[in-house]
Amino acid sequence: MKKMIGYCGLDCEKCDAYIATVNDDQALREKTAKLWAELNNAPILPEHINCEGCRMNGAKTVFCDSLCGIRKCALNKGVSTCGDCSELETCPTVGAILENNPAALENLKG
Repeated sequence: MKKMIGYCGLDCEKCDAYIATVNDDQALREKTAKLWAELNNAPILPEHINCEGCRMNGAKTVFCDSLCGIRKCALNKGVSTCGDCSELETCPTVGAILENNPAALENLKG
């Protein structure tokens, strides 16, 4: 499994927050903050858009660090990703991601 696959199976290397962080791209931070603020009806600012991957040491967005229920669950269970959890197929916590992103399930099983 790739190192940059999140606990949920999403590919962190395709996330705009990750891309903006590794490329120090302020324009992408601003664009992502604006989009995420609109989508989440929350005050998300460009300075919040810094992330090096949810399974990596280093910077994380506030959501990934503190609010993501999937990450919290995986850390509590001590699994590397949801793919290592015996409840993967029936889990409501990661279910919505897997339902809408078939590649995420492939990443977890791969």
